[in-house]
Amino acid sequence: GKKIDSEVASQMHRLGKWQKRVRVSTSRDRRLANILTKISEICQSSSLPKNVIETASIIYRSLDGKHIEVKGKSVVGISAAVVYMACKQCDVIRSLEEILRGSCHANELRPKIKLASRYYRTLVMELPTVTTPVVTMDKYISKIANMTNTETRVEILAIEIAEKTKNHNLAVGKAPNGIAAAYLYLSLIHI
Repeated sequence: GKKIDSEVASQMHRLGKWQKRVRVSTSRDRRLANILTKISEICQSSSLPKNVIETASIIYRSLDGKHIEVKGKSVVGISAAVVYMACKQCDVIRSLEEILRGSCHANELRPKIKLASRYYRTLVMELPTVTTPVVTMDKYISKIANMTNTETRVEILAIEIAEKTKNHNLAVGKAPNGIAAAYLYLSLIHI
């Protein structure tokens, strides 16, 4: 209940910092703790499921286990790249921009996206066993329907329309998010 003067508060802060450092002794362990914390923060700010967090942690640990050089790299950049790779593996549709939007300021977004995409390309080259599943139109439709809180019957009709028009080459060369939004709009008008 008593107020603490600034000198005691500063001393307590320093003691807490050294307590954390003592618990995690090596620089590699500290970096692992920092990156796993950042991965968790990014996933929570992007509302990603737990399996993405776990997959991202496994990817980073496998990266760290192969002694691939991650020292000196941006914690936010490498974490975002690992989360992006985990999203691809777990069949969750998120762009790097969506992943990074919650973890950095708007004026820092473009450079961080470039850095994270470079790290992602490095990860793909270093971990060749990872395969990325093909994302189908129904995944895009479901993503937009979830973001806009669209009714389930509208989403189902949009997926049916997408299935019927799949072989007509309507979506060739078009952005899949735009086509999915168009399917949802059409199904919303018909219901």
